[in-house]
Parts: sequence; C-alpha cells; structure tokens
Amino acid sequence: MHFNKQLSGSTMMNATQLKHTAQVLADMLTFKQPADAVLSDYFRQHRKLGRQDRHEIAETAFAALRHYQKIAAVLRRPYAQPEKAALAALVLGRGTNLSQLAHLADEETMEFMSRLKARKTEWQSSLHTAAELPEWLVERLQAHWTDEQVLAFGRSVMQPAPLDTRVNTLKGRRDKVLAELQAEFPHAAATPYAPHGIRFRDKPALNKHPLFLDGTLEVQDEGSQLLAQLVQAKRGEIVVDFCAGAGGKTLAVGAQMANKGRIYAFDIAEKRLANLKPRMTRAGLTNIHPEKIGSEHDPRVTRLAGKADRVLVDAPCSGLGTLRRNPDLKYRQSPESIAQLVRQQRSILQAASALVAPGGRLVYATCSVLPEENERQVEEFLRGNPQFSLLNAGEILAAQKIALDTGKYLQLDSAAHQTDGFFAAVLQRAD
Repeated sequence: MHFNKQLSGSTMMNATQLKHTAQVLADMLTFKQPADAVLSDYFRQHRKLGRQDRHEIAETAFAALRHYQKIAAVLRRPYAQPEKAALAALVLGRGTNLSQLAHLADEETMEFMSRLKARKTEWQSSLHTAAELPEWLVERLQAHWTDEQVLAFGRSVMQPAPLDTRVNTLKGRRDKVLAELQAEFPHAAATPYAPHGIRFRDKPALNKHPLFLDGTLEVQDEGSQLLAQLVQAKRGEIVVDFCAGAGGKTLAVGAQMANKGRIYAFDIAEKRLANLKPRMTRAGLTNIHPEKIGSEHDPRVTRLAGKADRVLVDAPCSGLGTLRRNPDLKYRQSPESIAQLVRQQRSILQAASALVAPGGRLVYATCSVLPEENERQVEEFLRGNPQFSLLNAGEILAAQKIALDTGKYLQLDSAAHQTDGFFAAVLQRAD
C-alpha cells in the first residue's frame, strides 16, 4: 500500500492532525520499519481518523522523508523532536507559509522555523542536502556519476511517482481501454515506451474501478512492464519467474504467452505469493504455478534444471531505483546491507541460470541504480559462465517497435524516463 500521493500545494494543518503526524514521525524516522508499514499500522490503530486527516498526516510524513537531509541538518535526532520535524516538512515539502503555522507553534518553534527557511542557500551548496541523499550514498554514486547526475537523480526521486497501469491483453487493447478511461480521467495517457501501459498523473484510486475489478487493468510501473518485453515469452514455453513477489511481471508474461504454456512463480515469501493468486484469477490466467521455495537451492527449483525456455530473475536489491515511492529506503539501506545483497544476488543468479535450457534466455533485473548490483554482477557472471552471452537490450526492444535504446543493458532512470530506476541484462545460453 502506498500513501505517497501527489504532494498538494499550500496546506492548512490543524493541531490534532499535527499531533498525529508527530506520533507517526516518532516511529517512522527511526527507520526501523518501512514507512508504509508504520503508516498502515498507525491508521489501523486510529480507525476514527477521517479521510482528510489521513491525507494530511500521510502527505506530511512523506514530505518529512523527502526532505530528511535538510531536517536532520537543523534538528538533532529528528525522531526525538517529531513535532518540529512535522512543521519543517510542511514548510519544506508542502509549500506552507510560516504565517499559516502561527496557530500551531510557540515563539521558540516559530524562531526555529524562520532559521530553517533562512538556510536555503547553504543547503544548495552541499550535495547531500541539495540532492536529499545520505552522504554514504552520494559517495557511492560519485564513483560513477558526475555531481550534476547525482543532483538530477536526487531531485527526480523526490517527485512522487505517477500511477502506471498495464492493459491485460487477454481482456482488452490499449487504444480502446485508453479511450474509455479518458472519458472519465482526461489526464490518462499512453506510457511512452511500454506498449500496453496507461499512466495517470493524478493517481486516482482504481481498486474499485470496473476495469480493475474485471482484470483488464493491472497496476504496474512502466519500467517493470518493459522487463516482460525483454523476457519475450512465447505461447507454449516453460518460463520461470525466479523471484516473483506479488507477481506483477508474472502476470505480464502470462498475458504475453496468451495463457498457453507454464510459468513457475517462485518466491520465498508465502504472503507475497498469496497476493498473486487473486490477481491471477482476476486476470483470467491459468498457466501460472506459484510455488513457495526455501531458498534458491530448493529441490523444487533444481528439478527444472535445463528445462526453462525463459528465466526472469528480478533479484532482491537495495530498491534505490524506487525512491519516488519509498523515500525511506535510502535511510534503511547501508553499505553493509548492500554488500550482503550483492552476495545474495550472485548466488540467486547462478542458481537460476542452471534452469535455462540450451538456446534459452535469462533476464537479470534489479530496481537499483548501483553498478555493483547491476552491470558488475552481470560481468562477473559472464566471466564464470562462458556458455552465456549478452544480448543487446536496445535491439530486443527496437524489434518490438519500442523506441528506447539505453545500450546493451536496459538502464532506466527517473530523471530521463519518468519510470522507477530499473536495470536489466538479457543473457542467452548457447545451444
């Protein structure tokens, strides 16, 4: 569940909403739990909060995450001063004027807010506050990007993501579905790259919409949709989605195969696979077989050795490409957690490659922007597995009339492509 709706302009928060926002931030800004989970739990415990209250609390809490570097520069341990953090988020992230806060703050707090506004120039001169990225991450990115690129990345992921959906080709065609939707949502538009995508800038709630309920529309980021285009599954094939999660890509691949053949959707999390089952039913797909596995070395995996025509590995990763949706991730990851993920990715990629049939295709993907999780993983894998060779992702997309060429790898970034940050490499096993 994502609460980071489009940031509104100027807002007037009342004292009760501020108190609740401060309670949320006292927990959220410790970064021990995902921000979405903190917010969901809080709203579950406070069922009497109205829709407008929830909106104000969620918007302000996420504004605090998006502007955390600046808030932390002026507040020692922001989680211990959550009311000031909430007020700072209103000023920095939600366009609130100081005069609109006079009814919420005492004199000392108003002085603090004035000092906060006065530091604007100073923040622009420091890359981590200007880009709103922690210092360790700025250093990582500077190893392969210019300061301008780091700043562009940081600023692009501060913008909330639009709502992207995919038209299920078993149930409809994009042009017809889009025309129908535009009567209701004039700002709905075709995604620029993914051939079945429709984008909603104003992020309407679609979960009760007839086209969602009947399986014609699935919520899926355009970048994620493009991974399915790189898998290029065909009718009657055996396909493995190695880290299926809740199955967005599995469903896209199933539709690609016109419901013919078999897709094995593996994941270690029972809960994620449980979410896939109702989605399969709604989409009208019967060729997907979800299976919980203990690890990448589970016997249920190894019995498919050398049998799969296509294997997709959307590997567990830092998620640093999804900061538009999950701004807290940059504070919940660390150099140590990334080193651990890199080891895990290497092991999963190696295990998944054993399932690929001669002549088959292996797609390795992450929603990260770090080379150690992306191209370096692929280069190391190819050195140890000479039976695989790299195919050109740009050429594969061009053959499907998708005008997106980021070179031999698919490398999407929020600033350039308005998608989440995605990486993918397409590998082919020799016959």
